[in-house]
Amino acid sequence: MSAPIHAADGAPLLDVRGLCAWYGAAQILFEVDLQVHRGEVVALMGRNGAGKSTTLCAIMGLLDKRRGTLTFMGRDISGSEPHQVASHGLGFVPEDRRIFTDLTVLENLEVGRQAPRRWPDGGEAPAWTPQRLFGLFPNLGEMPDRPGGLMSGGEQQMLTVARTLMGNPFLVLLDEPSEGVAPVIVEQMAHMILELKAQGVSILLSEQNMHFAELVSDRAYVLEKGQIRFAGPMAELAVNEEIRRGYLSV
Repeated sequence: MSAPIHAADGAPLLDVRGLCAWYGAAQILFEVDLQVHRGEVVALMGRNGAGKSTTLCAIMGLLDKRRGTLTFMGRDISGSEPHQVASHGLGFVPEDRRIFTDLTVLENLEVGRQAPRRWPDGGEAPAWTPQRLFGLFPNLGEMPDRPGGLMSGGEQQMLTVARTLMGNPFLVLLDEPSEGVAPVIVEQMAHMILELKAQGVSILLSEQNMHFAELVSDRAYVLEKGQIRFAGPMAELAVNEEIRRGYLSV
């Protein structure tokens, strides 16, 4: 993997410190720390129920009860509502897709449109249009007028990612991109993530598929029962049999 493009001062785009989260009275996350830098793909790994999706939802402000310090682009988002977090350039692709089934592909994309963004140093951040996205997702380019409800699961997954990119995010939270889709779609998702990285988009993805994560990620965190059990380069995790057997194998 190429080296991540860090901000000039070395500060991460996303800095999560001491994140705790609850569903009702049940505590799910315990003092989670993680960072994502500019131009970096980071995998959040773990078995089902480890707390991966909860971590992404907590970062986006989708949980009523959370505690910790969340900093994005140097801005404290610890108490921000989801729409505020999104307006700052943090995109979220949920596992359950949540496309508008009665709207066409193009109409779904328009729902996600936000204005182009600039980095703090004045440089232009990646800007996405339907035409650019159809180059990234040729399948969608072949069906711009198809209603979302008449698409396959893999096509809906692509549309959800594309709709999020229409918000021109600096960083995308990507929840289980390889889960429940055909191998050919998984391959396209891996290509898409590497292309986004090449365009300067940072990604934090939750994932169980070690092979997929190894293909696309620079670094990894491993969660077990809501706690970080490993943090380091993906190459290090790939050869750490003890960690993989203890926290990732089924």
